[in-house]
Amino acid sequence: MDCIFCQIVEKKIPAYVVYEDEYFLGFLDIHPLSAGHTLVIPKSHHRWVWDVPHINRYFEVVQKIAKAQQKAFGVEMIQSKIVGEEVPHAHVWVFPFPAHSSGDKTDFKGNAEKIVSALS
Repeated sequence: MDCIFCQIVEKKIPAYVVYEDEYFLGFLDIHPLSAGHTLVIPKSHHRWVWDVPHINRYFEVVQKIAKAQQKAFGVEMIQSKIVGEEVPHAHVWVFPFPAHSSGDKTDFKGNAEKIVSALS
């Protein structure tokens, strides 16, 4: 399959993973809007978020990551977006509101470590 997100799930393409369980994966966006900008995807391929089985679990993961970002980056406002045009695999963007966030959005390793630490 040519899906870049499926290739990330299969570890064929490297990513800064901040969350992983049996069904879902969270990793940093390579074109971040702010420090810690994370994409949350189902591990199984679904074109649209609305087609993902266990959607309640999906949004529980999104919530966990958002709460971790609040803690990791010292911000209250976390945005989320369901867009889906650029990659045909269900995904949710979760990121600190750019105007209220600080930190280097290109420090992928450092930002991933902050989120992972805040999830613990």
